[in-house]
Amino acid sequence: MSQTESRPRGRPPSAAARLRALSAAREILMTQGFGRVTIDAVSARSGVGKPTLYRHWANASELAMAALMEDHAEAPGAATGTLEEGLAHHLRAIVQAFGTTRGRQIGLAMAAADPESEMTRAFRNRVVLSGREAGRQLIATAVSRGELEQPEDIERLLDMIYAPIFYRLLVRHGPLDAAFAEGLAAGAMALLRSSRTSALNN
Repeated sequence: MSQTESRPRGRPPSAAARLRALSAAREILMTQGFGRVTIDAVSARSGVGKPTLYRHWANASELAMAALMEDHAEAPGAATGTLEEGLAHHLRAIVQAFGTTRGRQIGLAMAAADPESEMTRAFRNRVVLSGREAGRQLIATAVSRGELEQPEDIERLLDMIYAPIFYRLLVRHGPLDAAFAEGLAAGAMALLRSSRTSALNN
């Protein structure tokens, strides 16, 4: 039997351990709060060793943020749906994560947090920058399909797509719901179509 044939089926051990750790972290987060998500607590609940946890996450704050987003982090279907469908799905997922009680509490904590704190850096890395990268990939896929032209300023466009979510999360002047997410996706498409029309006219 070849080495490939003798390899056991299923998820690689590291992937399975990561999922167990995220599940344990999410249970702690939702029942006890952000501050109770520690490396020791997650290791004890999940049975995953601390060295393995540190290979996936730099600290407990990053693990907690990843756990908050995990249930809503499935790939947004860029390969099969339209860009607007993919964006709407992706933005609904972020909104849904922060629509939970714990998500709202984390948003309020972020408003008062030190910009250089471990929690703030984890939020920036695991939520904001990861979300922007997913949006960037969706747009890049649409460009490769010929669905639209490459935007001239992709960073500014991504700012315009994601900033309203976090503004509404912090200011709380309106609901974070599916309709809001779908409106953002439609607005992003209007900007992208306008950009393409301008490129064609030039």
